Amino acid sequence: MEGTTENADRDDDRKLYATFEDYEEFVANRDRFLAVDLYSEATGDDHRAEAILLRKQTLIFDKYQEQPYLLDPYLEQLFAPVVETLKAHAKKFVSSSSVPVVQMRLHRLSLLLYTFIKFRGYKTITRFFPHEIADLDVVLNYISAPNSPANDSIQWPVRYAFLLWLSLVCMIPFDLEQFDEVGHAGETASRIEAVGKSMLGKAGVDREGAAILLSRLYMRKDMTGRLPDFLSYAQSTITGLSDPFLAMGILRVICEVAKLGSAQQVQMHKDAFLEVAQALDRNDTLTGNTVIRKLHAKLVARVAIRLLPAQTRRLRAKGRTLVSETWAGTEVAIEDDIDVPEEVETVLEELLKALRDKDTIVRYSAAKGIARICERLPPDFAEQVLEQVLHLFSIHSAAVASIYDMPSVAESTWHGACLACAEMARRGLIPDERLAELIRWLSKALYFDIRKGAHSIGSNVRDAASYVLWSLARAQSIEALKPHAIDLARHLVTVSLFDREIHIRRAASAAFQEYVGRTSLFPHGIDVLRKTDFYAIGIRRNAFLVAAPEVAEHDEYRPFLIDHLLSVTLRHWDPAMRQIGAQSLCAICELNLVQLGPDAAARAAKLLKVPDAGDVHGALLALTELAAAYHRSPDSQVLESERRKVFAYLSLVPLSMIQSARQELIAEAACQFIAAAISLPETQHAQSAVPHWRQVVDSGLKSKSTSVQEAAAAALAAVSRLVDCSAVVDRLIRDFEPGNEQMQQSLARVLGVLDYLAHPHGIEKAVHCLLRMVDRKNGGSSNVEARRNAFSSMPQILSNVSEKLNEKLPAAMVCNMTDALLDGLTDYTSDERGDVGSWVRMACVKGLASFIRTLFMQSATLPSLSDYLPPLSFHNAIGGILKQGVERLDNVRQQAGESFLDLLSLPLPATVDPERWQIRGAAEMKNLFMSEKESVGWNDGNWLFPRAVQLLNIERYREQLLAGIILSTSTKTDSTQRPVASALVNYALRLPIVTDLSDHYDQRGLARDLLAQAQKNVTSNNVVIPVLQTFNVLLEADAFEDLPQDPEGLKTLRDLLTLVSRNASRLKNPQRINVSMRCLINLLPLTALQDVAISQLYQFLAHQYPRVRADTAEYLYLVLSSKDTGMETDDVEEILLETEWSSTDKSMVEDAAKRCVDLLKSARGSD
Repeated sequence: MEGTTENADRDDDRKLYATFEDYEEFVANRDRFLAVDLYSEATGDDHRAEAILLRKQTLIFDKYQEQPYLLDPYLEQLFAPVVETLKAHAKKFVSSSSVPVVQMRLHRLSLLLYTFIKFRGYKTITRFFPHEIADLDVVLNYISAPNSPANDSIQWPVRYAFLLWLSLVCMIPFDLEQFDEVGHAGETASRIEAVGKSMLGKAGVDREGAAILLSRLYMRKDMTGRLPDFLSYAQSTITGLSDPFLAMGILRVICEVAKLGSAQQVQMHKDAFLEVAQALDRNDTLTGNTVIRKLHAKLVARVAIRLLPAQTRRLRAKGRTLVSETWAGTEVAIEDDIDVPEEVETVLEELLKALRDKDTIVRYSAAKGIARICERLPPDFAEQVLEQVLHLFSIHSAAVASIYDMPSVAESTWHGACLACAEMARRGLIPDERLAELIRWLSKALYFDIRKGAHSIGSNVRDAASYVLWSLARAQSIEALKPHAIDLARHLVTVSLFDREIHIRRAASAAFQEYVGRTSLFPHGIDVLRKTDFYAIGIRRNAFLVAAPEVAEHDEYRPFLIDHLLSVTLRHWDPAMRQIGAQSLCAICELNLVQLGPDAAARAAKLLKVPDAGDVHGALLALTELAAAYHRSPDSQVLESERRKVFAYLSLVPLSMIQSARQELIAEAACQFIAAAISLPETQHAQSAVPHWRQVVDSGLKSKSTSVQEAAAAALAAVSRLVDCSAVVDRLIRDFEPGNEQMQQSLARVLGVLDYLAHPHGIEKAVHCLLRMVDRKNGGSSNVEARRNAFSSMPQILSNVSEKLNEKLPAAMVCNMTDALLDGLTDYTSDERGDVGSWVRMACVKGLASFIRTLFMQSATLPSLSDYLPPLSFHNAIGGILKQGVERLDNVRQQAGESFLDLLSLPLPATVDPERWQIRGAAEMKNLFMSEKESVGWNDGNWLFPRAVQLLNIERYREQLLAGIILSTSTKTDSTQRPVASALVNYALRLPIVTDLSDHYDQRGLARDLLAQAQKNVTSNNVVIPVLQTFNVLLEADAFEDLPQDPEGLKTLRDLLTLVSRNASRLKNPQRINVSMRCLINLLPLTALQDVAISQLYQFLAHQYPRVRADTAEYLYLVLSSKDTGMETDDVEEILLETEWSSTDKSMVEDAAKRCVDLLKSARGSD
């Protein structure tokens, strides 16, 4: 059910609505919510019910968060009852403040009102507040009363709502003095001002409400006289202020007045406005706050805007538009001879400085301010501003060789400059003659990526550069853009395909789309856009390996894409980008490998001479991909000479760099390069252009890095396809087998990947070496990774020589490998990393499945399948895989399940009497595990175990399956233990006590087989404890309640009782003591065993360990009080409760234990 709910929630998140579908539900919930009496006390259930109602309404808002406009037709009728309820409360309070309101109910009501405001914005919602003149008195008296509920700290939504309401009432054109008492002129205005000022320093949204209230108050024509006083107050307060919240409130008020107040008002007090900004500049404490710096930029920009003429000089969009051609491309005239106030120049200097701020929101605010000012400036003056903005690009780039060498501080400067250019471009303020310079800088900004530690900075610059180009497409004329079209198309396509970040690729794609749609200047625009649309470039791998080759089909783009990959992507700081860049380069070159490949390889090889390790790594990756492409090409014979040239490039990389312990990436890439590029002549020392390639492979095999070892093994595998490596195998076995852990791991990996079909390579020696490594009984490798690799190599060898199996490997050796794999299923090695033996078991599961699959497929060519895969070994393998399929680790179960289902689907081998290799109970297994259309993974215990326990009916695999279930039942992992315990109990309860039917199980057999698992090694806690825990699970569920009716079943239970009670006082393992005690007590309700069980209780109740005594008493009390034992045990239970079992007074404890046993015996006797 939980999964279904989560899926439904995700579907709602993705759904797009056409109308407000939840109108009726919302109204019903709202009316129920508003029907609550704010003044009556509520119970806990009432509070919970009201909170749920509020939550339901909030969830409806959340569903439409992306489409809030759908509620606009209903907004007034939805909101009005809520605000009317709040108004009624305010009136009641003002008329009779003695009536107490329930604070939580008022809080929830105001939260609903706040949710409306948050959802649609205060500007939209404020219109629906009551705005009658009489409301002023109600609202003002309510919010300013000393005992007002709004004064409670929890009622911030109430304060916010009433401040917005009061700000709306202030906008009504009436004289505030009509509310003043005689002789107290201005009192109402002073009260409103006092309310606003008192909340300007709040940390929450009530500060925003107070700022809106005060700004609207000061914008009233009859209140203009109060503005100078407030500005003086602001200047004096900010000068020595350290509280950022009050400063934010004050600045917000002034910003609103500067934006919405009359131009005359702003011009009259311009000096005071700017003095506030200057006072802020002098306060270092406040200017350290990002939001305050943003408000500072807004303030000075808005003042400057109001000092300039109101008409704007905006170049209208000159591309393709939906308006008439006569209008497109017009310019709104502005007088050139206006006097620009000196203050504007000062403001522009401050904004240009703010463009370099360390925080994005400050830079963006400054950028918008500069663009809005330039709209009102004469063209010459605006062009000077643009020149200063463009100059920002050159500040950090004058003395550096490339954009990648700039200091990290350049990020802020370039980002601010791009934002300013974008805002100016949006408004059509970029003259055609400055377009070339701007595009030149933007072409660099599109690739702005500076390495900083383990990451890079500059993604915001690239994003902003795409924004500028998008803006230019909308504002500039087609004629102006035409000379730059080809370059722009190439740059935007390159970024949309090859940028590391998804949002940058999509931003560049959006800009490309804008040009295609508005100008039609880009070559093959529609086709390229189809290949690089929003979804195509959303996944990096798809962008590099699918979209890029498709775009490269066009000659206009192909060279540029190859240049970018070679000069940028292959040198990228992120190794993953270098890897995928190399693959993309190869995919593009494969469009015409004969022509493009050699040139790309030669250019990539130049990077091998660069001292930077990243460049060398990228070049090796690219050459590796190209060499592999040469080899698989239909023209491989023609390109073989080129492939040898590529291999010769390895000599440019110093051997010391490859063998350096700090250059694992280069070592791995060099080994991969050898694997892809080596050819037969290169294996001959006299003919090789890179004689030291063997040293590269050897050092790779000895590396501590797994990835380097794998690459070195792949290189040796490639060599083994060309020449006989028997001598190399002998040397590796001689040197590596007694070596350190890394060498053993590498040896085990290498022996599996050699091509034994092409050349012998000493295959029998290799197999014997692998068998020695996994033989734990006779001094095999102690390293678990080496054993895992050895087990993984065995099926690789068998698969490799399967076509000539009877020639390459004797049957006895194949059987030895099979036996080794079966033995590997018992590897439960643990260390500080946990159950590392699971790595070995998973490798063995995959290996056995691969062995069986390979031998079945080759059965027709083998002289006798039973010699290579005896039926006994086959069924043992099936049982072993099933055992792993029901064990405690999810990943092991999943691997075993996949392998088992694969084997279940195999056809029988083509040999004599194939039924010997028929999986027992195959039909039932297919019905259990393969009948569903969508098979759930075996890692899901809730799905698996109810089915898996039914396999206990199959006698051939019962012992192994039961062993796995026992381990899962005893695990501490709740997600495994619960479902397996439940499934086993339900299965056991359905079993008959005794049955004679074949392939049917009974309780007698289950108990006997469980006990047999423990009796294999009664001294091993690892064996006995899981069995006893499984018995406890079954006994607690009364699964064996009727088993004593069968003589053999009773004997099994007696043997179990003996096992848990014999020498119990001498046990040292706390866990075994505990499970033995629980098992003994769980046997107590069985009448036939009560006498013996009671007599053995004493050794646990009087045990030497206080914790054991206390646990025994507690569990015994639980069983006696919850189960029917057929005895009167009240006195015993009283002793168990009253005795301090963990006491150090041993005589007292022993006496209590003896009394308990005696009382139970007497109760048993009287019964």
